[in-house]
Amino acid sequence: MSGPPGTGKTTLAHELARILGCPAVVRDEIKQGMVLAIPEYEPSLGDWLNHRTLGAFFGVLRVLLEAGSTVIAEAAFQDRVWSPHLEPLTGLAQIRIIRCTAPAAVIGDRIIQRAKQDVHRTAHADHTLIRAIEAGQRPFDSFVPISLDAPTVTVDTSVSYQPSLMEVAAFISSPGCTSPSGGPPEAAPAG
Repeated sequence: MSGPPGTGKTTLAHELARILGCPAVVRDEIKQGMVLAIPEYEPSLGDWLNHRTLGAFFGVLRVLLEAGSTVIAEAAFQDRVWSPHLEPLTGLAQIRIIRCTAPAAVIGDRIIQRAKQDVHRTAHADHTLIRAIEAGQRPFDSFVPISLDAPTVTVDTSVSYQPSLMEVAAFISSPGCTSPSGGPPEAAPAG
């Protein structure tokens, strides 16, 4: 599960995990758990805890995949940071990429709302994103999707899910892996 901040990745990951009956491993939830053990922690973009979280995230994925579990893995999955860590897992899993997207106005509103309402977001540098949005910048536009050679589908999370939750679950479960539209899956762009 990939996409810029505010595109609904975590919500979709948990919904799909519920439907499929498998675990959802969410990078930000792992980081939040680590933050609770560090009272003096101050979030910032690219902070030192991100590296530690990356190791824990992929360690958990490896353990689950080696045990034979289906798993929904959710993180931003920008190409340069995540591809080198995902590629070694291709021997353990039939990877499917789900790219979450939404219009810029929706993303901006979601980031602002979740920062105001969610007390469990101390691991995030939402304040930095909010300042950029208020200044008319859209830092989420710089997102570079993962270019791993794997079946890929884009899910618009604006109002509901397009394609639907059940179509995305079928995409994940399909051994032949066709896209929710019934045709071949989207090709991942060359990186």
